[in-house]
Amino acid sequence: MQIKSFMLRAAVLILLPGFYAFAQTADSLERTDSLELKDSLERKDSLERTNSLEAVNSQNATQAWNKVYEVFSHPRCANCHVPKDNLPRWSGPHYGKTSVHGMNISGGQSRIGVETIMCSTCHAQSNSDEPHGPPGAPVWMLAPVEMFWWQQSSKQICEQIKDPARNGGRTLEDVAHHIEEDELVHWGWSPGKGREPAPYSAQETADFVMLWASAGAPCPE
Repeated sequence: MQIKSFMLRAAVLILLPGFYAFAQTADSLERTDSLELKDSLERKDSLERTNSLEAVNSQNATQAWNKVYEVFSHPRCANCHVPKDNLPRWSGPHYGKTSVHGMNISGGQSRIGVETIMCSTCHAQSNSDEPHGPPGAPVWMLAPVEMFWWQQSSKQICEQIKDPARNGGRTLEDVAHHIEEDELVHWGWSPGKGREPAPYSAQETADFVMLWASAGAPCPE
């Protein structure tokens, strides 16, 4: 009887560490599975948040660019961002039908009229007081031909304004600063009697450019 009792205690002592190790392993596996599930759920939640943020950023960028394009394609801007023909345009509701500048005026390759008649001959430092009189601003001129916007699509202007080879060597921050500071650009929002100003304001347009840039400056497809 004593031998059986001894053998039973011995068996317990021998098997107990194994059972304990098995229990620890099972508990460890359970904790590992729980942590992996938690990590998986956290990664899924993080991915969903990232996707949601990217969607919001993409939407914000698209909305911001659409507003920039409203300004850049408006007659107060696009009429002087003309192609290689160097002919300023007359367009907008107050003109009736769209045409090139009257009196056969050309900005020439210089874009300020050096080859024919200087733009400053009629365009003074400020607007005429007469309705539809000659508009004016410091250094009246056509935009460089590389910055051609006249009748260009949103995608075309977007790609151009991002390209330093076609935007005056500017970063998008420089473009925003140019809109904020340039007096000729500001004329678009103060074009004189009888002309429709560009939408928004110079500061708002610069802000739209920066918002679009901060979201990666995507262009329309």
